[in-house]
Amino acid sequence: MRDIEFKAADGFPLRGNLFEGTGNGPAILISSAAAVPNTIYRHFAGRLVDLGASHVLTYDYRGVAKSAVPRHWKDRLNLKDWGVLDFPAALDELKRIAGPRPIVGIGHSYGGVALGLSNRASEFERYTMLASLSGYYRNTAQPCAMYAKMNLLGVPLTIPFGKLPRWGGLGEAVPGTIFRDWARWCRNPNFLFADPAVPEARHFQSVAIPLLSVGITDDVWGTPRAVEDLLSRFGNAPVHEMWYSPAQSDGAPIGHLGFFRKHQAGILWPAVTNWLLHAEIPEGAAMRREMRAA
Repeated sequence: MRDIEFKAADGFPLRGNLFEGTGNGPAILISSAAAVPNTIYRHFAGRLVDLGASHVLTYDYRGVAKSAVPRHWKDRLNLKDWGVLDFPAALDELKRIAGPRPIVGIGHSYGGVALGLSNRASEFERYTMLASLSGYYRNTAQPCAMYAKMNLLGVPLTIPFGKLPRWGGLGEAVPGTIFRDWARWCRNPNFLFADPAVPEARHFQSVAIPLLSVGITDDVWGTPRAVEDLLSRFGNAPVHEMWYSPAQSDGAPIGHLGFFRKHQAGILWPAVTNWLLHAEIPEGAAMRREMRAA
């Protein structure tokens, strides 16, 4: 693993970690959940390299963790920028490093949204969406708590601090404008798809690569309803869907982040790593019903 720096198309400096191996497998882009540092994926990335991936790139979106906002930066930071600008920049950097090797990807939570916003899906052989969802608060398992945490606590905190601090309870510190976008999307039943400032939402319908959606049954954000809401936006992609429960692991909670914990390497990871590296559809993964009907 080594630190890596690159820039988005608008000049914003981004940082991440590159994992390099001697295998002949595809190069893999790992795109983070919102307010989650890329380092949480280091064990999973290392496992992919051990299993034959040639390169794996993890990175922080603008304003999060190591991709800090430069002092001179004056332009508004938007939540959509993570998918419209940062995701393509990371993909370009990985392609530059990996050369002609095929590219596959896995997006955790927002990382699945980023694929749809990017208009770059056709450059991937396949993609995994891990706990990726539409964030409307009433689709969560704890709607009242989620609404209060984001709008009655989070949004007011961004006014005096200019950001949602880490101690705000939603992950890494997030720039205030980005968090207010996030909260606004989550208040709307149509999530980002109702935001007139996000015309890039139309690109979801152009995604036609094979997708594997992996849900977690005890994820308070990624409920079946929230996951289905997002999957319905990928109307032209062949989607296989599967769900993991704590009973399939060690019985302990998995939640929104627990899939990537190191102890899951021999339990939950193999089905996903085999899909990424070898295009093996996991046992128990079903073709989404809308695709079967078509």
